[in-house]
Amino acid sequence: MNSLFGYDPKDTWLHRLTGATKMLAFLGISVIVMASYDTRFVCAVMLASIILFAQAKIRWHQISLVVKIITIFAVVNLLLVFVFSPQYGVGLYGSKHVLLNAGYFTITQEQLFYELNLALKYIVTVPLALIFLITTNPSEFAASLNKLHVSYRISYSVALALRYIPDVQANFRQISLAQQARGYELSRKAKLFQRLKGMGQILMPLIFTSLDRIDQISQAMELRRFGTGKRRTWYMDQPLRTPDWLVLVGVVVIILVGLVLFKVNGGRFYNPFR
Repeated sequence: MNSLFGYDPKDTWLHRLTGATKMLAFLGISVIVMASYDTRFVCAVMLASIILFAQAKIRWHQISLVVKIITIFAVVNLLLVFVFSPQYGVGLYGSKHVLLNAGYFTITQEQLFYELNLALKYIVTVPLALIFLITTNPSEFAASLNKLHVSYRISYSVALALRYIPDVQANFRQISLAQQARGYELSRKAKLFQRLKGMGQILMPLIFTSLDRIDQISQAMELRRFGTGKRRTWYMDQPLRTPDWLVLVGVVVIILVGLVLFKVNGGRFYNPFR
């Protein structure tokens, strides 16, 4: 199970932070980074994000598939931005420095700089999201959400969803191995179309297995009269400690720096072409 994408208990300071702290930090930093187009600010946050990712001791085989999917999505998104609006950066920065004249698809420094900023945003937010998902105990996170006055029903649903991620991966692997035992080649040796067809054959059993598991959990919760009370206690509840407050203060400082740069730059965009 350690090779699956999901909560991985370790003894690091990031694991010891409460789920509420990590959620607020992730949301706060993500919002200010997505809003800001100051490359200097985004690069500084990106460096901090990469350092935190290293300190979380997350192993590559845990996240390789997720990172590959996100990378493909990011590359496709950047290409589509250029295809549909290759001169968008020129309009944003108010200048035009041509690198390659190709008519409609003329490449300019301004457009490349704009797309660089978009790529940096992915590099900042993806490690933070992975840190949050892999270092946060779902039960403790549910208790933290409830402490922030989120309904305990919603909090418990979020915890179940986080816990179910490794289960879905385990079911996928089991069904895949069963299909291969029946003669379906789904490894890298098979052709791409054959692998896609095999994935389609895995999808339906996976959906039915997941629905059956959901039904079992729902019945078990109903038998235990879940949701009948207005409040509930939490076994994994943790109080905010000094590291939590220091992290939250650091996030507030980062957000304030981003807001100050809005005023310094006269808007969200840092323009090196002036």
